[in-house]
Amino acid sequence: MKNRLAILGIFLAFLALPMAAYAQGKVGIISINGAIASTGEGKKAMADLQKKYEPKRQELERLQKEIQNIQDQLNKPTPALSDDDQSKLTRDLEDKQKNLKRWTDDAQSDFAADRDDALRRVGQKMVRIIEDYAQQNGFALVIDGAQIPIYYAAKGLDLTEEMVKRYDAANPVADAGASAKPAARPAAPAPATKPQ
Repeated sequence: MKNRLAILGIFLAFLALPMAAYAQGKVGIISINGAIASTGEGKKAMADLQKKYEPKRQELERLQKEIQNIQDQLNKPTPALSDDDQSKLTRDLEDKQKNLKRWTDDAQSDFAADRDDALRRVGQKMVRIIEDYAQQNGFALVIDGAQIPIYYAAKGLDLTEEMVKRYDAANPVADAGASAKPAARPAAPAPATKPQ
């Protein structure tokens, strides 16, 4: 019972924090993931990752086509395949399917780790930009709208666009527009890895 009361007290204090902060100063909202993905550096990082993993994606597509060709051969009602040939094709198909799954899992894991590392680097710089901006402009609290449910916010509270502008000004990227593909989200589908 005491634990429940303590947890309830902490929860209520957490809920009161935005109100207390608002009473003392301005409150701002940011979409941190959207801001990171919209910066020149964020776009370049994602474009570089796509480029890095393109050969692995192509290799996986090649393996998928091989699997499809074997499946087509096995599904054709032709008497040309002997039982031995059919067994060999079936074993080859199973091996290729296992390899495809393993290589896909490895590629997705590698891509996610590289993506998370790139986003973390940009995110750390973004947090410093937000902190500086908040202190200079009298904000008592800046929250991520994706982390805390917000049911209403005045338009002037969203700082995402301003933070992207300030980030890009503080962290210019050479050829950011030329090499970057527009990314709506940082969580792009993971490309596959090259067979070993």
